[in-house]
Amino acid sequence: MHRWAGGLIGLVLALMGLSGAILVHRDAWIMVPHARDAKIHDVGTIERATARIMSDPAGPPASIIYADDGFGLSRLTYKDGVGAYADQAGVIVTRWDSQWQRPELWLFDFHHHLFAGDTGEWVIAAAGMCGLFFVLSGVILWWRQRRLFEFRLFPRRLSRPSIVRHHRDLGIVAAPLLLLSLYTGTTFVARPMTALALGPGAPAAIERASKPPKAPRLDLAPQLDWARIVRTAYARFPQAELRSIALPRNGNGLITLRMRQPEEWLPNGRTMLWFAANTGRLVEARDARTQDWRSRAFNLFYPLHAAKVGGLAYRLLMTLSGLALATLGGLAVWSFWFGKRRQRPQPKPIRQRQPI
Repeated sequence: MHRWAGGLIGLVLALMGLSGAILVHRDAWIMVPHARDAKIHDVGTIERATARIMSDPAGPPASIIYADDGFGLSRLTYKDGVGAYADQAGVIVTRWDSQWQRPELWLFDFHHHLFAGDTGEWVIAAAGMCGLFFVLSGVILWWRQRRLFEFRLFPRRLSRPSIVRHHRDLGIVAAPLLLLSLYTGTTFVARPMTALALGPGAPAAIERASKPPKAPRLDLAPQLDWARIVRTAYARFPQAELRSIALPRNGNGLITLRMRQPEEWLPNGRTMLWFAANTGRLVEARDARTQDWRSRAFNLFYPLHAAKVGGLAYRLLMTLSGLALATLGGLAVWSFWFGKRRQRPQPKPIRQRQPI
């Protein structure tokens, strides 16, 4: 099962590992003016920048993800794949009409959706569950031959026996990191998988924590006081940092703001506020620090998966995890489909004694 499943699904896992290793360092290789600017925490500056972006004569963006300490630009998302980067004063730095014009966007889409939307997500989730099976079954298979362990970054030669031995020994070294990255990545789509680590009630608790309040369908007012909305958010959570604004969608007439408390690892936080789209009135606010422990634990999965905590040292560890997955998956496919199998010697026929 380990060999056949690896030969069939290994290429998907290899591509996920390679793209993930590149995305871990995404903020470092995006070359856009002001991308290395230091984060501005002044509330007044954030109010003015938000008001400027949202009052664009061409129309407001569907969402804003604000600059952070590692990336000095805010990302604006419009309909039909249109987007832009803006500096922290709200001035547009660059625009694009399609994700194909920005390598960080199409690479992210590939890693999360395989360019296939929800269908691609489920394919990746299935591959992730297969990957977990590979790690666990691989540990069992390695244990029988543990005395032959010899760590190598690459096999001695591209023959099937050499690849199998390298695969076995590299897999046992990378197993802890692979379990972490595969499990955390799979739970983003296959939410019931969270029950394995957080208990049977985890999926429902996570769903309740992120579900928005009910509200009638409301049209967005053409002249909202965006500066007041930002001020209200900071007045409610003065220690938090504004991370994103999203306009109403899916028939819910609420503007959604996400803030990040100092204790939160999640880059965009789970401290949330909802405002009425027609008046800008605060409808509800939720502090991530008061959520159920299972929701707070789940909020750690993404920063652990994407190396958004731990600095450069942890990013390098997750880079090694991605490269190990790419190596293991790619060579598994090669050895299964193209590697020459060693011919077993045929037993010599037993001579029958001739009767005297």
